[in-house]
Amino acid sequence: MQEPRVLIPRDQIAARVAEIGRRISGDFAGESLLLIGVLKGAAIFLADLARQITLDATFDFIAVSSYGNAKQSSGEVRLVKDVDQSIEGKNVILVEDILDTGLTLTYIKNLLLARCPKKLKIAALLDKTPRRIQPVQVDYVGFEIPDEFVVGYGLDFAERYRNLKDICILEPSSEGV
Repeated sequence: MQEPRVLIPRDQIAARVAEIGRRISGDFAGESLLLIGVLKGAAIFLADLARQITLDATFDFIAVSSYGNAKQSSGEVRLVKDVDQSIEGKNVILVEDILDTGLTLTYIKNLLLARCPKKLKIAALLDKTPRRIQPVQVDYVGFEIPDEFVVGYGLDFAERYRNLKDICILEPSSEGV
C-alpha cells in the first residue's frame, strides 16, 4: 500500500475550522444550533467544528448511500440513517466532509428542508468544484481542492485512512483508486 501525500496539513485544517466556527458563532449569535453530521466522513470535522462554536449546540447524524462503484456515484441516493429528532423550527447546520458532484448533498438538503427548519445552512470541509454535476449553495467552505482522490481527517478509501490527521491525496494504484 502506498503512502498518501499531504494536500492540506493539520495546522491549516485546524485554523480554517476555527475560522468557520467563529463565522457560525457570529451568524447565529444568541441562538442555539443543531449540527447534523453526514456519516461517516464528517464525524471528525463536526467534532472539531463544534468545539469552535461558542453557542448552545447539539448534534445529530444522518447517513446516506449512493449506488455505484467506488469511483463514481450513479446519482441514486438512499437514506440509511435518519436524524433522531425533529428539526422543525430549529437552526440547522448540515456538516459534510466533501462536496463533490452535489447529488448527495442536494438529496439531503431537500430532505431536511421538507421538515421546516428555521434556517438550514451547509458547512463543507472540502469543495471539489471540478466534479460538480448538481449546483449546491454552501454557506461555509473549508477548502476548494482539485479533482484528486483524498483521504484523512474522516475521509476514507474502503474504510481506511480516516484517522490520518492531514488531508492527503491517495495516488492511483493497483488497489483500485
